[in-house]
Amino acid sequence: MVGKGLNRERKGATVTEPAWVRWLLISVALAFLALFLVVPLAAVFSQALEKGWEAYLAALTEPDTISAIRLTLITAAVCVPLNLFFGIVAAWAIAKFSFPGKSFLVTLIDLPFSVSPVVSGLIYVLIFGLQGWLGPWLQEHDIKIIFAVPGIILATIFVTFPFIARELIPLMEAQGRDEEEAALTLGANGLQTFLRVTFPNIKWGILYGVILCNARAMGEFGAVSVVSGHVRGSTNTIPLQVEILYNEYSYAAAFAVASLLALLALVTLAVKTVSEWKVPQTISAVETER
Repeated sequence: MVGKGLNRERKGATVTEPAWVRWLLISVALAFLALFLVVPLAAVFSQALEKGWEAYLAALTEPDTISAIRLTLITAAVCVPLNLFFGIVAAWAIAKFSFPGKSFLVTLIDLPFSVSPVVSGLIYVLIFGLQGWLGPWLQEHDIKIIFAVPGIILATIFVTFPFIARELIPLMEAQGRDEEEAALTLGANGLQTFLRVTFPNIKWGILYGVILCNARAMGEFGAVSVVSGHVRGSTNTIPLQVEILYNEYSYAAAFAVASLLALLALVTLAVKTVSEWKVPQTISAVETER
């Protein structure tokens, strides 16, 4: 009788919001998403196609735009693999081992999140610019970093290197070290252990981190704007090309080029959704096996 009474009290204590409150909250959330996500995306594509498909394609095939797209792809092609290697190595070291300076390494990985991209670009100018620490030596040996492609790549690497590492560290920590230690006990070497044991458990986390890193690399504006010099057809990436076209009142062309970044954002969102669904499943499967 006492148990039944307690159950009744618990049932009576359950508070359910009225239907109108739930619908109000859902409506507010949907209105917020529509105002700050759907409407801006629709505006980008509508402005890009305002003058028709011919003008849209002409804007994308303009020589300076082609050069900006090429430089953006080159930058991403260099930065993403380097950050992938660093992210896997850093996550492996932090999640699987204990060593002096571990907390300091985690802090360094998070540094780009707390530093403005413009400030990071200025740091590279102070180091590699003509008046910087290494500027005279670089000029003497005819090596150009600032206002050239190497400076853009360095600045992009700095602002993007935390993404993969920060995605993998909690995932590897949640999986523990038992499976790797068992593989090593059975005679597997380090590479075999990573490829056959660790990688299958973190592959979706790697994909998620790579997509985020690539999206940031292709869309970075602040740091690249400082170190690029805005040389048309040479050191402009897609975001810088959009700025130039907009400042020249070529609105249709600017939105046409911006639509490429919008498409990248939609693809990133789709892959992010799939990855966020797969990663918890992987962690649950590992915990179940334990």
